[in-house]
Amino acid sequence: MATTVEAPALKDEGPTGKSEISIHPPKRLLFGPGPSQVHPRVYQAMAQPVVGHLDAYFFQVSNGVQRMLRQVFGTENELTFVVSATGSGGMETAISNFVLPGMKVVSLANGFFCDRQSEMARRQGAELVRFEKPWGEVFGDEEAAAFIREQKPKVVMYVQAETSAGAFQRGEAICKAAHEVGALVIADCVTSLGAMPVEVDKTGIDIAYSCTQKGLSCPPGLSPITVSPRASEWLKARETPNRSWYFDIKLIADYLTVSHRYHHTASATMFYALHEGLTLIEEEGLAQRWERHRQAHLEFVKGVEALGLEMLVAPKDRIWNLNTPRVPQGVDEAKVRATLLKEHGIEIAGGFGPLAGKIFRVGVMGPLATKAHVREFLEAFGKALKS
Repeated sequence: MATTVEAPALKDEGPTGKSEISIHPPKRLLFGPGPSQVHPRVYQAMAQPVVGHLDAYFFQVSNGVQRMLRQVFGTENELTFVVSATGSGGMETAISNFVLPGMKVVSLANGFFCDRQSEMARRQGAELVRFEKPWGEVFGDEEAAAFIREQKPKVVMYVQAETSAGAFQRGEAICKAAHEVGALVIADCVTSLGAMPVEVDKTGIDIAYSCTQKGLSCPPGLSPITVSPRASEWLKARETPNRSWYFDIKLIADYLTVSHRYHHTASATMFYALHEGLTLIEEEGLAQRWERHRQAHLEFVKGVEALGLEMLVAPKDRIWNLNTPRVPQGVDEAKVRATLLKEHGIEIAGGFGPLAGKIFRVGVMGPLATKAHVREFLEAFGKALKS
């Protein structure tokens, strides 16, 4: 017997006689630290019909996401996929799988998200040792390597692009020293992925995680993660199960890459969005995308310095897609941000922690990472500063 699906009745028709949606968000230009502006094609992808999380088409999309993520991460790691969570979920996935109770863990701490890594490691029962720097500064190769060799930890954690301060931490020396003492390296690539070179394999990172709403210019909701063969072997040999069932990499990887047995109800819509976002990067060319973000960053720095502002971070250590100019003396940064939002529909963020009231945090990412958009922003920003 044939089965038919009856269409639901249309309700709440508007003045035109057509069905209308119930929400009408304001239009914003997202120049904050995240979420970043979403490309129209990503929105179009999200409007496509939902399929089930065990549908063959869903796994086809997931396979495409895994392939393109390897390119963006700069890795050949087979174990590369996405966790159904935001970037903090990716952080918890990395730490809960590779940090055991009593394990010595070194945290290279120079910002808020380094502190969050530390807190998660503590909750796993780690013996945490922190090497601290003021927010906005980075670790030199020799001092980082010397600390790791002295401490001889089992895991080293650092944040590649620290969103709270705008500082980019290079990791080659960190990874080399960690591997010399037999440690795994966990790197937070939440802000850098898709906008700056992450280069997991070249750097020597063992476990890297990110998010979708910053350099990848998609809505928040998924966390890309990649695991090196070395770390994968360690995970296979782990004798105790992860205390977190949901973030157990073995279970997630089996669902997405091996048996396709049910683990959780993954959102097809979010996978569509990420697939389209990664396709846009592939079409543009990864190196070209990096250079576009770098040029937009240079245009931004030139413009804010012309307005009389100074940057917090030294030139060689700056994140291209997350800029942190200092707030001029006598300026109320909260009022500047409120003016931008009210009069220009532009969102930016302020500092927090030790940098509260001292910096602006301005994201120049994805579709907005062009010289033309930066100049438009600077014009509005200048007016807001004067007002």
